[in-house]
Amino acid sequence: MQDLTDHARTNRAFWNELADTYQADHGPDLARHGAAWGAWQIPEDQIHALGEVAGKDVLELGCGAAQWSITLARRGARPVGLDLSERQLEHARELMAQAGIDFPLVHASAEAVPYPDASFDVIFCDHGAMVFADPRLTVPEAARLLRNDGLLVFSMHTPIADICWPPDSEQVTDQLRLNYYELNVVDVGESKHVEFQLPYGEWIRLFRANDFVVEDLIELRPEPDAVSTYRTAEDREWARQWPMEHIWKVRRQRSEAPG
Repeated sequence: MQDLTDHARTNRAFWNELADTYQADHGPDLARHGAAWGAWQIPEDQIHALGEVAGKDVLELGCGAAQWSITLARRGARPVGLDLSERQLEHARELMAQAGIDFPLVHASAEAVPYPDASFDVIFCDHGAMVFADPRLTVPEAARLLRNDGLLVFSMHTPIADICWPPDSEQVTDQLRLNYYELNVVDVGESKHVEFQLPYGEWIRLFRANDFVVEDLIELRPEPDAVSTYRTAEDREWARQWPMEHIWKVRRQRSEAPG
């Protein structure tokens, strides 16, 4: 593994310690839903963020136990699962063996992926590495790795949710509590991990600077009776009024050199 940034080392230790508990709490639900987005596991077949994946080279950033990539492999994709946590990748190997499915698993940071330029058609994650890695590093890296017309698709909390979520609180509020313009490293209180977020305009400028065109921003609204292993009924009611999670869908369009 290449030299890690300080926040990557912090997150690697955090996820190695948390992995067993995380998979015990959430893994069965993630495996049952397969390809589904966000805390309320809204099906990809309903969202259509990735589209048809059969025959495509797909990289999952922060794959965890690879429930998503296993499902995409069953749909004909050629996935690669990447994670910073050794223990998460051990869980992925176990699930892949149980499923009788094999594809590469890579122990690396999404900020420095050990693959050549233009290796993938789709790069994605569901609350994965795009939350826990610096977007000023991951977005250019995704641009390097994608072929022309390739898709970068990732879900995360919205800036709206982040500025309504005080540090050290398990509950989002209906009040603006943090400075929107200072979003960068999210204040997660005493939790021993690092998350990132940007204001909407900064995201768009970052995409454009790396030859991405925004195709969609999909705001995930749970159903009235949705249940989650991550969030409470109170969180669900909040998310039905204001966007708590969304999916960025951007396409890589390299500029043609003048000829």
